[in-house]
Amino acid sequence: MLFHKFNGSIRYSIQTGIFNPENMKSLTVPAQGTGDPDLDQVIENAGYRYDPEQDIFYSTLNPWQRNAGYCRIYDEVSAPTGMIIDCEPVYFEYDGKKWMICFWKGQYDLVTGGEIGIYTGAFHFTLPGIFSGMFYKSADNDELLPMSFVLRKNGSVLFTRSEKHWWLTGFKLGEFSDPSELTMNINLTFPNTAMRDAFLNGLRDAGYNDQELYFLGNNVSFTFDKSHTAQPRTRKPITDRLIQAKNKLLCDKYQEITGPYNTIQDKMKAIENLAPQLYQTVLRLGKSKEFYKLWLKVLILGLVSLFGYRRSRELFQHQKISG
Repeated sequence: MLFHKFNGSIRYSIQTGIFNPENMKSLTVPAQGTGDPDLDQVIENAGYRYDPEQDIFYSTLNPWQRNAGYCRIYDEVSAPTGMIIDCEPVYFEYDGKKWMICFWKGQYDLVTGGEIGIYTGAFHFTLPGIFSGMFYKSADNDELLPMSFVLRKNGSVLFTRSEKHWWLTGFKLGEFSDPSELTMNINLTFPNTAMRDAFLNGLRDAGYNDQELYFLGNNVSFTFDKSHTAQPRTRKPITDRLIQAKNKLLCDKYQEITGPYNTIQDKMKAIENLAPQLYQTVLRLGKSKEFYKLWLKVLILGLVSLFGYRRSRELFQHQKISG
């Protein structure tokens, strides 16, 4: 039986400013652009745009990342590539498809950010000794959902995002955070009660209880604070501290160089002139091509290992028969 906390939903709306269904009827694309067409193009090529009102970067609807889909290995290689982020995958089935809606928050090298991604099951694959699971494709245009989130750090709002999307993101450049300092107040609007209920059951399977879930109509809200699901094996306290120490140094350097400047144009020019290597890191904000290249290397190594294993087994069987 579904837990419908109507009064709780109203209180939640007052606290977060996000649950009110009226907010979901007027989703708009945020203000765009740095004021420098060349810089805007560089950012666009990376898969993002700049929102000057909130001073954040966010993903476009059709970035190159949309072709990359999702599998669990992505989360496993996040920490080794400098991203210390909490992830919360929610799995469910609806309309004959396997769905996965994932939530992320944390430190992505030089930026603090949050993400919501929608994916549907494509195929199952196995790399012996490395990975076995589903590879998901990014949601199609007819599978987009109106969704929004408020990202808070120690209770203070960093930014808000609200749009009909498959990958709703926001990244604040030069902001350093530990994932434990961040909370995401999340709202999603589903096309019907069947999909809403399937997602609610997925949240329960992930470890959420009914006291943590709020819904009104086809709107579902909850807070992503501490992860309820198992985190990647690459997230270890010692390595997290080392990587975060590096990330803090990057953020401190960025703040030191850009402190005298007020616009993103001037800040980026200062970084490019005074710290070219840091400038290249800035251009890799969020989940960059380097991140996916590492995943590709893991895949290639896995395939090579699989081929070697099969070849060795064939030779062994041949020798056994010959003997």
